[in-house]
Amino acid sequence: MNATTPLAAATTLALSALGTVAAAQEDRPVLTVYAGDYVASEWGPGPRIEEMFEARCDCDLQFSTGDLLPRLMLEGERTDADIVFGLNTDVTRKARDSGLFAPHGQDTSDLTLPVDWTDDTFLPYNYGHTAFVYDTDRVTEPPESFDALLEAPDDLSIVIQDPRTSISGLAMALWVDAVYGDEAQAAWEALAPKILTVTKGWSESYGLFTDGEADMVLSYTTSPAYHLIAEDDDTVKAAIFPEGHYFMVELVARTSTTDVPELADEFLSFVLSEDFQSMIATGNWSIPAKLPREKWPEGFQALELPDEVLFYDEDEAAARREEAIEAWRRGLSQ
Repeated sequence: MNATTPLAAATTLALSALGTVAAAQEDRPVLTVYAGDYVASEWGPGPRIEEMFEARCDCDLQFSTGDLLPRLMLEGERTDADIVFGLNTDVTRKARDSGLFAPHGQDTSDLTLPVDWTDDTFLPYNYGHTAFVYDTDRVTEPPESFDALLEAPDDLSIVIQDPRTSISGLAMALWVDAVYGDEAQAAWEALAPKILTVTKGWSESYGLFTDGEADMVLSYTTSPAYHLIAEDDDTVKAAIFPEGHYFMVELVARTSTTDVPELADEFLSFVLSEDFQSMIATGNWSIPAKLPREKWPEGFQALELPDEVLFYDEDEAAARREEAIEAWRRGLSQ
């Protein structure tokens, strides 16, 4: 007769419990969210989004990161994505034409955007505006208009991003196009002597600025909020121009090929919830798309924001994109 020892019994129970947990986890539905690399990084909003949504859905949210639109176009209907997180209106025309996205089905009547939103496919979750950000310790007399920036001394050093590789760089090309129209190339020619360098992406530019290598950087009107809230530093400001600032909105959408449509719809509803909207301000350092200003974090309420908002819808952005980039290229090559 074999006697079971207490240790053996405890080990058996522990293994059984682990097996039960593993089985339960395997039974949880998986929501695959395609997002940019920064989203799922330790400093991005992804970890908090995952924690918050999994607490609501009893599911497994898995981020899959990389270049969003090129990857989706390559995969087509074979894509594993249930949700795509982080597109914007400068590229949604191409995304919509792919046929890979389904209507979001959410009520957008009480969004708090500075523009009207009627899109039934791409759902806003936060927004900002392109702006030139500076440090008041280095720039004591910042330009008070876009024209003044162009006319500033050439020893004012600025770093910007390449519109062919950067969403913020493309937004600036469209911003200059919206302000100067047929004179966009001339505007770039005037700005060129002040441009210290053009980087592939935003993080490289902003790193040069925070390291003191440049006086100003192409960024967003919300960038000062990070320094104020995270660093208790009120010396970083955005120069606000009366000509207006280009509006950028970040979007989430459900794919038409998802095999968990109800879970995908639940995520879209979550994105518009007050819990998510309250988190995304400091989670992504952007303005919530469905939260009144009085509910923004204190540092956001103190932001200087433009009175004039410039915006190209997806059709206008698609139509103006190549010409705006070409004006940029020609202006900087003179």
